[in-house]
Amino acid sequence: MSAPRVVAVAPESPAALAGVQVGDEVLSIDGQVPRDIIEWRFLVDEPDLMLELRRGGLELHLDIDKRAGEPLGVEVHSALFDQVRTCDNHCEFCFIYQLPPGLRKSLYLKDDDYRLSFLYGNFTTLTRFTEADLERVVTERLSPIHVSIHATDPDVRSEMLRNRRGATSLRWLRALLDHGIEVHGQVVVCPGINDAAVLDDTLAGVLDRFPELASLCVVPLGISKFNTEPRMRPHTLAEAQTVVDTVEDWQGVFDAVLGRRLVFASDEYYLLAARPFPPAESYEGFPMHEDGIGMARTLELELFGDKPDASGTQHGFFAWADGADGSASADADYEPYRGPRATADQLLQVRPSRKAPIGILTGPYGAQVLDPLVARLDRRDVRVVTVDNEFFGGTTGVTGLMVGEDLARTLQAEPEGHRYLLPDVCLSNGRFLDGRTPADLPRPVEVIATDGHALRAALDVPLRSLEGAR
Repeated sequence: MSAPRVVAVAPESPAALAGVQVGDEVLSIDGQVPRDIIEWRFLVDEPDLMLELRRGGLELHLDIDKRAGEPLGVEVHSALFDQVRTCDNHCEFCFIYQLPPGLRKSLYLKDDDYRLSFLYGNFTTLTRFTEADLERVVTERLSPIHVSIHATDPDVRSEMLRNRRGATSLRWLRALLDHGIEVHGQVVVCPGINDAAVLDDTLAGVLDRFPELASLCVVPLGISKFNTEPRMRPHTLAEAQTVVDTVEDWQGVFDAVLGRRLVFASDEYYLLAARPFPPAESYEGFPMHEDGIGMARTLELELFGDKPDASGTQHGFFAWADGADGSASADADYEPYRGPRATADQLLQVRPSRKAPIGILTGPYGAQVLDPLVARLDRRDVRVVTVDNEFFGGTTGVTGLMVGEDLARTLQAEPEGHRYLLPDVCLSNGRFLDGRTPADLPRPVEVIATDGHALRAALDVPLRSLEGAR
């Protein structure tokens, strides 16, 4: 267990006035040793703290005068101070097994930690969940939790997870719901394994056993060119269409029985099925936007001014857990999940010219979403630049998995002097998955938030000029 290390101290805060310094290690707070940022926040919320610190090899005590609820003014290096609870499943569809060799080691770490599920929206299978975990979640109201279901049939689920505990671990899902914990579920569909009749059975099982689920997202498996599992293959058009039809049929059942749709197919499924996206109102407030459900409609609403609030935290694929400041430490075994994507200096954009033509960089799936939206802008100076993912290959087409190598190859063939907009969803603390940064690219890029408001601002399009494009 490592002590939380101070990475920032707010000026004039109680911590600063007491003498806390960057680099200090916090050994205890009022005699208690926090295991994670959750306990840290409970402890530092109290008044008049006593911190036991280690500084330069020496231990010291600091008394801090503060009011109850007053911010301490300290940011620490990590979200977990003990070890990440790693995943002991061996799912055939796990994308981490499909990574190329030679990437930074943090990308190969699989977690199955309920704390990261609460903090950052990571999905847990609950195969390592315990009575003690349940007690803590319920006592501290760690809600919502995100749970990977995949199948409600015990044998199918156990087979998919390659873990015999997969057959019984959904009892913890029932227990969480019984105690009023908000839970969002996920089903990753693998053709020939848990689609078709099995998917029908899973959705029937959800209605029968877990109707209190806040939402359930159905997403396709991803396959890279490094996949070694013979059963894992892309969906055919007909299979993707069947999944969409199944989900929409069950939305009608859930709506009739529960008064809400509950289950949603991912945007990727509608692209694979060559079907139009459902209307915005069918997403019931976009509860699973972060997991690729309704992202296209959200972007459209934000771009054309009908959605006043930004999308919030954006979706990322390979970032795990980190500190309150969102910066990964050099010796961390894992990376920040859904934390800051671009660094501050990357967001200080230097544009070649306000009148320069604009290229919006995106993956193949993103291009299918953006092309009709850009066409509605009727701007000849704005184009979509599709970045094919040769680094991962296979079915990889999401924008979040764009890497520096593929961007560099694409930009090398693009004209100089243009403005290139790069969505921050493909960055984790300023780096692409292959370790490169935007500064390594052959053309300057402007890193922008991955939402319609940021895109509209980058295009310098006032809201009133979009009214006729809706």
